[in-house]
Parts: sequence; C-alpha cells; structure tokens
Amino acid sequence: MNVINLKHKNNNYTYKLVSLFAGAGGLDMGFENQGFRTIWANDIDKDACETHRLWSQAEVVQGDISTIDFQMIPNSDIITGGFPCQGFSLAGPRKIDDKRNILYRYFVKLVEEKQPYAFVAENVKGILTLGDGAIIEAILEDFSDKGYNVFPHLVNAADYGVPQDRWRVIMLGLRKDLEITEFRFPEPFIKKITLREALSGMPEPQIRDICIGSYSSRYMSRNRKRGWDDVSYTIPAMAKQVTLHPSSPDMVKLGEDEWRFGDNGITRRFSWQEAAVIQTFPRNMQFVGNLTSKYKQIGNAVPVKLAEVIAKELKTLMNSHINKIHVKEKVGV
Repeated sequence: MNVINLKHKNNNYTYKLVSLFAGAGGLDMGFENQGFRTIWANDIDKDACETHRLWSQAEVVQGDISTIDFQMIPNSDIITGGFPCQGFSLAGPRKIDDKRNILYRYFVKLVEEKQPYAFVAENVKGILTLGDGAIIEAILEDFSDKGYNVFPHLVNAADYGVPQDRWRVIMLGLRKDLEITEFRFPEPFIKKITLREALSGMPEPQIRDICIGSYSSRYMSRNRKRGWDDVSYTIPAMAKQVTLHPSSPDMVKLGEDEWRFGDNGITRRFSWQEAAVIQTFPRNMQFVGNLTSKYKQIGNAVPVKLAEVIAKELKTLMNSHINKIHVKEKVGV
C-alpha cells in the first residue's frame, strides 16, 4: 500500500523515500534537493548514521538490514539504496558466492513487500560482468518478478556535474502498472566541472584532515595524480588509497605498474573535506568519526549531483504517469 495521494497532480506532492544502505546520505541528499523527502534510512555503520542525522529529518536506524523487522519500515513512494558492492568490484575479489553479494536480496524483499512506485539501486561497474553477466541478469530478473520494469544504465558521474571519473551502474525500477516501458538516462552535460572549479577557494587543510599513512606497492602501481583542469580519479573509501591533490608534483613512470613521486613540491592526498567536495557534498558538510571513518563515508557515497540528476528524471516520470493509476483506481478498473 502506498502513501501517495492526488496532490501530486498539482506538482506540490512531496514523494516519500525509504533509503537502504544509506551511508552518510549522498543519494538521499540529492533526492531531497529535488523535492523528495527521506522518511526512513538504514545503515550498519554507526558513524554514517550519525552523519545522516546531522543534515536530514529522516528516522535513521542503525543496524544490519537482515535483522530489521520490515513491518517497522514505513510505506513510501520510492525505495533507494546502494547495496554493498565489495564483492562486485573490479578492483577486488569477484566471487559470485561472496556473502556480501546477497545483501541486495533484502532490497528486493522490501520492494516486494512495500510495492513502491519506483526504486533506485546503485552499484559498481564490475557488477555488469560478474559471472559473465549472470549476476546482473539474476538481479534484474528478481526485480522483474516482483512487478517492476527495470532499466540499468552505466554512467560516469563526471558527465553530470561531478568533478570525478566515477563509473556506476544505476538501476531504475518502475512498477509495471505505471506503464513505462522505456527509459533513457539523461544526456551528458556539455560542460565538465574541473578540479580547479570544484576546489576554488578551499582553504589549505590541517594535517589532521589528511591521510598521511604509508603508500603501498598497490598505490605506487599507477599514476595517482590529475591536474587542476581535469576531473579527479574516483574517490575511494579507503583512506590510504585516496589520490593526490593537483598541487602535488607529477608522478614519474618507472616501468610497467611502477611509478614514483615527483621531486618538485609537496606530495599529499586529498583531505577528507576536499574529497567530500569532489563527491559534491556541501562544503560545510560535517562527518562524524575519525579520519578513516570520514574518508570511508565519503568514498562509499553516491555523488550528490549525480543523485540530483536521477531524482529529477524520476520525478518527471512519476508526475506524468501516476495519475493514470489513480484514474483507474477511482473508476474501479
């Protein structure tokens, strides 16, 4: 049963959203910026939940989704979530039986029970080829069996106002009675936002706000620096893997999978504040926890500006199709 009513036909209805695997709330913040309202959010990470509470009015429940009674989760118009992706990542072990890969089933179960008008699921690029495509096909089939037309799209956040190359799979599911059988992701923006634009006016960070840990052989296996007029490399969740600030000297290639730092200047990683801005969080955004936790929350998030693009498109679709359902319900079709 849904919570929506006919107010939406005047374009003043606030669509209600439930967020799973919400983290610090990058996806939720983007949706809220487009007029949605997050009413309930969940994550297992205590610091991330505290961060979410700092900026949102949602009921934020910390805990493992597998232990939460779904009857305690309110009905909503949309369910969103970037289900855990470690087992799907191209950068790490890609095991089909990785226990973290089955957490998406709780997402599917909640969609099945609550029957929202739409859902948005986000994951890493590697999900498309895991098991030679078998995993993504199984996920799409799961959602389809629950009554949804599902439209997966591989997108780069850099094409949508995010100063960062960040390839992600966005799965938009629309309930079949909306009668939407085709969805195209919005065209890339003409202009990309550079690091120069994104970080303009940022103060020099305190040492305590920068990861100064050692650089692993993995870190030194490739170039980790981009210039002021480029977009950033992907902001990772692991503090020690955070890439270099553009003021750092260029890295020097020594051989295959072997680089060293340049000599002229100071080499440093992005601070957590700079990483947050590159993820398009507000500059004054506060994150709870120690430095490692802050980097983790930021790196795991969906960029806010990318979420805004998704939310705007979804809102347009819903505004134009949901009236059909209410007309049918009113006349008893």
